[in-house]
Amino acid sequence: MKRHLLVVAVAGCLAACNDEQAADKAPAARQVAQYSIEQFYKSTNVGGGSISTDDKKLLVSSNESGIYNAYEIDIATGDKKALTTSAKESIFGNDYVPGSNNFIYSSDKGGNENDHLFLQKTDGSIKDLTPGAKEKAGFYGWSRDNKAFYYNSNKRDPRFFDLYKMDTGTWKPHMIYKNDNGFDVGALSDNERYLALVQTITTSSTNLYLADQQTKQTKLLNRDSIPSSNSPLQFSMDNNTLYYLTDEGSEYQYVVKYDIPTGNKEKLYSTNWDVMYMYLSYNEKYRVIGVNEDGKNKLYIFDHKTGKAVDFPKLDDGDVQSVNISRSENKMRLTVGNSKSPNNIYIYDFGTKELKKLTNTLAPDIKEEDLVPAEIVRYKSFDGLEIPAIYYKPQQASADNKVPALVWVHGGPGGQSRAGYFSLIQYLVNHGYAILAVNNRGSSGYGKTFFKMDNRNHGEKDLQDCVWGKKHLASLPYIDSTKIGIIGGSYGGYMTLAALCFQPDEFKAGVDLFGVANWLRTLKEVPPYWESFKKALYEEIGDPNTADTLRLKQFSPLLHAGNIKKPLMVLQGANDPRVLKIESDEVVEAVKKNNVPVEYVVFPDEGHGFVKKENEIKGYGQILQFLDKHLKGDTAKTKLN
Repeated sequence: MKRHLLVVAVAGCLAACNDEQAADKAPAARQVAQYSIEQFYKSTNVGGGSISTDDKKLLVSSNESGIYNAYEIDIATGDKKALTTSAKESIFGNDYVPGSNNFIYSSDKGGNENDHLFLQKTDGSIKDLTPGAKEKAGFYGWSRDNKAFYYNSNKRDPRFFDLYKMDTGTWKPHMIYKNDNGFDVGALSDNERYLALVQTITTSSTNLYLADQQTKQTKLLNRDSIPSSNSPLQFSMDNNTLYYLTDEGSEYQYVVKYDIPTGNKEKLYSTNWDVMYMYLSYNEKYRVIGVNEDGKNKLYIFDHKTGKAVDFPKLDDGDVQSVNISRSENKMRLTVGNSKSPNNIYIYDFGTKELKKLTNTLAPDIKEEDLVPAEIVRYKSFDGLEIPAIYYKPQQASADNKVPALVWVHGGPGGQSRAGYFSLIQYLVNHGYAILAVNNRGSSGYGKTFFKMDNRNHGEKDLQDCVWGKKHLASLPYIDSTKIGIIGGSYGGYMTLAALCFQPDEFKAGVDLFGVANWLRTLKEVPPYWESFKKALYEEIGDPNTADTLRLKQFSPLLHAGNIKKPLMVLQGANDPRVLKIESDEVVEAVKKNNVPVEYVVFPDEGHGFVKKENEIKGYGQILQFLDKHLKGDTAKTKLN
């Protein structure tokens, strides 16, 4: 799959329907309480959830303090306590050190994405385990004997990630795989004999290799004559089987069981949607599979030996983001979101069959019935192609009370507007803006043919999909067709700028969150650790070192900013390593020369995406002010709602 510049997940419910059906089922318009941006951001984001060795605690990450820190939840009582108290840098818990209450967490500096791994002991002492000045490291998991952990790091060569092992006795690392060719480690067998290596060819094509460290032989597992996407999942406990995802010979990803001694392949699980993940429990009692069914992960659990489905409580409107089963295989942690609430943490007891909710993340003073459940809609684009989208209709909208609207474009390229929750979207909808989150051609989740449709075509047909999304909105009887704008982050920010440049009469206003303005610069200055992916990125978007320069110039908004005549707002993190701040600086200056209203908000302590509540409140609150003034035309509002 494509390496996303940014994927912004958005909420949606899973009920495919046509517009007539939706209209029939839609409740009557009603006025709802309108909540301030401060109230919305009293909601909490929570993620992770590693289970302690004794099954008594969960290690999670939460931003309830205003910035992400590590917390511990008592499974029996649901009580939560802070383990870290950072006020400057976000902290994300990785896992407990087996058999102890010490834990490992990740943190970067100001969103620069150079993550380090830290050990924090119960006495509060902290040790940087990966202290390289420009090192980027990622936690990989524990050895089978629980005496060491694996991690990848680019400290040797900033372009490539080597694989290291660090034991918990000395906390000294040693390299177990040297990556000189950009073949990234996707899985490691428990005996460390086998490595599953991924070679990125294009954004939709990867090769999967099995490397035998004993015989020094490397074997290609997929057919190189037919491009396919291949991604390793894990090795079996006996080290004889590799499980991996592939779309070889299929529109959608499915699970393959590969027998290493014989070379036999077995299709273990497939459906007419992409399998997003498969997970075997510690002693292989359970097999957990997550399937991306129209933008929402549905969970399936099986007895791994028999293949028989395991009964499990139904999760209404639940998008299962991730799953973790304890080493004892008695408990399972689930991270579940829905269309009207941020993700929550649940714990399931396989013995008692009890599913218990451990968190309540929606702000206490917001009534869930005042928020909007999203729906899946589909509309035809300029060439008849059906475009899936997630739609949010304000409850106060009616033919007698027409509302403004926004086309929302996800990040990527290759992202997907999905079921989930984003406070900014619910905030805007709560204040009377309809939002259509489009999955334009090139989005993931709808088959590999659809996924590849925007290759070497960014700013053209994908943009037309957004324009026709606007036409769809304009056709609805309760939308003010003269007040439709466009908004998006990263690639979605690029699409916002492209819309204002290349379709200058279509949208009344645009909001660009850290979007690409100059493809030539962005592609030349990607982070060094994208080296193994850079060729694939060039293959999809264009190579700035070749004749592709002509097209890249043609569709770089900065070089055509003179066409922008509609109001623009830009938000940018100063430490963004993917879309550099200079991109936004220059597009803002260019638009100012047009005597067009332009507003610019820069956060000195953020990167590619905003994670500090203070900044979200400031930036997203100003988005509503901007839209009220330039899209809705409500100049009477002078303060932040």
